[in-house]
Order: sequence, then C-alpha cells, then structure tokens
Amino acid sequence: MIAVLSREQMRAFDQHAITKCKVPSVVLMENAGRNAAEVVEGVLALGSRVAVVCGPGNNGGDGFVVARHLAASGNDVTVYLLAEARKLSGDALLNHDAWLGLGGAVTYLPTEDLSALELGDVDVIVDGIFGTGLDRDVGGRQRIAIERINAAGVPVVALDIPSGLHANTGAVLGVAVDADVTVTFAHPKLGLLTSAGAAHAGEVHVVDIGVPAELLHDHAAEIVEASDVAALLEPRPIDAHKVSVGHVFAVAGSAGKTGAALLVARGALRAGAGLATVCTFPDAADSIDLRALEEMTARIDPNALESSLDEILSRAGAIAIGPGLGLDERARRVVDHVVLGWDGPKVVDADAISHFAGRAAELARAKGSLVLTPHPGELGRLLGIESKDVEADRFAAVARAVELTGAVVLLKGPRTLIAAPGELPVVNVSGAPALATGGAGDVLTGIIAALCSTLAPRWAAIAGAYVHGASAEEWCERVGADRGLVAHEIADGVPAVLAKLRSE
Repeated sequence: MIAVLSREQMRAFDQHAITKCKVPSVVLMENAGRNAAEVVEGVLALGSRVAVVCGPGNNGGDGFVVARHLAASGNDVTVYLLAEARKLSGDALLNHDAWLGLGGAVTYLPTEDLSALELGDVDVIVDGIFGTGLDRDVGGRQRIAIERINAAGVPVVALDIPSGLHANTGAVLGVAVDADVTVTFAHPKLGLLTSAGAAHAGEVHVVDIGVPAELLHDHAAEIVEASDVAALLEPRPIDAHKVSVGHVFAVAGSAGKTGAALLVARGALRAGAGLATVCTFPDAADSIDLRALEEMTARIDPNALESSLDEILSRAGAIAIGPGLGLDERARRVVDHVVLGWDGPKVVDADAISHFAGRAAELARAKGSLVLTPHPGELGRLLGIESKDVEADRFAAVARAVELTGAVVLLKGPRTLIAAPGELPVVNVSGAPALATGGAGDVLTGIIAALCSTLAPRWAAIAGAYVHGASAEEWCERVGADRGLVAHEIADGVPAVLAKLRSE
C-alpha cells in the first residue's frame, strides 16, 4: 500500500524532518524542485520554452527551484511572481534570490493587471501559485492567472497540488488549475484522490524530497497496489470443485432490467465463483432463462416470499443483492429479509441501498457481513444528503456511512474509495474513463461477491475494485480507445487480470 497524507500530516512530516532529523527546510525545497524539474523535462519532449507562475509562498519557492534547474538544462525559462518581491520570505525568498543571482529574471505581477503574463508562446506552464495550505476561495489576480493558465492550451505541470484545490477534500475553491501532470512531494495528498481532485491533477508523479519514508508516523489513507492484490490470490487446490470455490446468488433483476442480474452473475463467474444463480421473481426469471448459459435461476414465490427466499438461499456462499431489483414494495420485502436476516457475506448495491434511504442505521443490526457499493447518488440518499455533498468530501461521507452501518463501504468513482470499521480508507486508482458504461457497477458487485468466498469482506472489496478497474485498463490498451467498452467485456477481462497478477 502507498501512504496518503492529509496536509496536516504532511506538515508534521516536514517538521519532523527539519527539527528531529536536522534536514534544513531549504534542502527539502531543493530536493522537491530538482526532482519536479526532471518530470517537467519529460513533459517538454521536443520543446524548451517554459513559463513558471509563482505565488509568494513555499509553492512559489518550489517554482523558483524548478526554474533554476530547467534553465541549467538549457531551457528557455520565464518566471512570473504574483506579488512584489518584498512579499517573499524564508526559503521562497532565498530561491528567488538564487534565481536572480544566476542571471534569471522575474516579471512581478502584484495587481490584477496581468497583461504581462504571456503564456501563448510556451511549451509548458509550471503552476507554483498555491500549495497544500489553501483553504479559501481563490480571487483577485490569482484567479485571473489560473483562468489564463487553463485557457493557454499547452501542457500544465502543477507543483504538489493544482492551485485552487483543497488538499484534503479535493474541492475546487472557486477555480483550480487544470493540470496535465501533478508532481506531488514525498507522498500523495488526499485531495488528489477524489473525483474533482483527480480530474484537475491529471497524471500524478510522487517525487522524493530526501527524507526516508520510514520516518512517516501517521497517514490518512492508502492506495492499493497490484502487489497487494496479488498477495491475496492463492492457487486453486487440485481437488477444487464448483461448490467448494463458491456459489454466488444474485438477488437481482426485474422486468426490463434482467440484464443487470446476468451481469452480476457473469462478474461472479469470471472472478472465480464455481456457480452463480440469479434469484428473482418469476416474470424476470422467465426472461433470464431464455438467455442464460452458465447462470442458473431460482424463483421467488410472491405468495410465500420470505420462506421461499430462505429455502433458495440456504445453498448460497455469498449474496449480491440490488441491481435491477426495483423499488416497489415486494422488492423492499426481499431486501429487508435478505440484507438484515441472511447470515453470510452480502454485497449490497443499487436498489438494495436505495431501500435503506433514511434508515441507514438499521444496517448496523444486519446478520452476517455487508459490503455496500454505492455511487455518490445512492450514498447521498442513504445519508440524507445531496450527491454534491458526497463529492464535496468523499472521505467524510464514507466515514459517516461506515459509522452508521458498521459495513464495509465502497464509494464508486474515478478514484474508488473503500472504508471499513477500524481501518484506514483505501483508494483504488485502477480504471479508465471507459468504465462510464451501463452495467459496469453490476459486474463489480458480482466480482466482489465471488471474492467474498475466499477473502474477508474488506479485502474482497479492495481486490474487486482493483481487478475491475484493471480489466478496463487492459481493454483500453488492447483496443486503443477510451469509450465503447460494454459491461460484459469488463467481466470477460477479469480472468486475464487475475492470471497476470498471479504471475507477478
């Protein structure tokens, strides 16, 4: 796992390096800027004209170091400071003076007149306006500068975090730099791993600042890596049979939405379940029977709903419930009976989550274990807030859901977030924009349910999210496209992803 820090933790890490380890702060800035300059060199490719836009704080100081190293490599570097020189202090002032001492020039822009900010004839812009300390809406000349950067039409490299993003939540504070690359120092920051943060950060590079990671005492979250998932994948025993490797029941589907149930089952089978049965109402089951190959069906008796469910699910090893099930009263009875009463691992998705809107605390009394897999709208309904409020602070929203329900909660998005009681949240960064396709979440539900047969629920959710995203990445690489992926192709790519992980 890769440690992810809040801005407060990063500040404490820096202070520990400075006060306890006696590494001067200017050395940390030098290391950060030098390594960031190497990343900028890679972005430059054949070009050599760079504009570095600095603020008066330490992020601007990083910018001066980057400028110095890029100029030393023969690049044509122009530096802009959104302040007067007298506003600088400490390490930022030292590196400003070093830039001037080596023959560099600075264009000072202390007012909202930014006519001298010329960005149309450069190959790369380096954003050093704001760092991780920003906690107010951006206005004035800084806002104008960010808007000019975004409109320039050239690659942008942000230092530590795109200016205008909140370092902990990823919220856009009025306006934010749209970076193509973000060079973050020492450790990833929470705000880079939210939906808005990821959209503004582009490709994230973590660079060393000369302090061993072993000195890190505290972090806020973790990023799952391929090696973490690979370590979970045990070889299948020689005496394995279809029942011993897991029987997933998908309590899913309704008239017009039977595809959702089949996708859950397909995801489960491709992730290694030996058997998959769709448990649904007779009208939906009749439709599924016409298309099913490997999947089996079981019919819920509407006239003896609870007893028929008990009989059917007595053979289940894990249950996936919700996709396409519907929001009517009979579906609600099914959801309550299964989610609250069945004593085994359950993956609760889609309509099954929506049935608990306004009564999330009831999930805390459910038998067995729960993995909830909402998108922001479903989580918002569960918590009684708007989806925009979920996105405004994804980490806080997931923490609240875990507190209320006692469940493992997986919040879908470009950076899927998995949290569980007593554990640090985990962020999955595998995936691709091609996952924006109907049924992708249904496949994920099935994958996690299958993995629940061999893994603890939290690890099943973590591994399932990683494998699901990696399957989409493999498809995009193979096809050479960022759209056109359909859900069953995600499921069908899972065995190859699992094989690749085992081989590594």
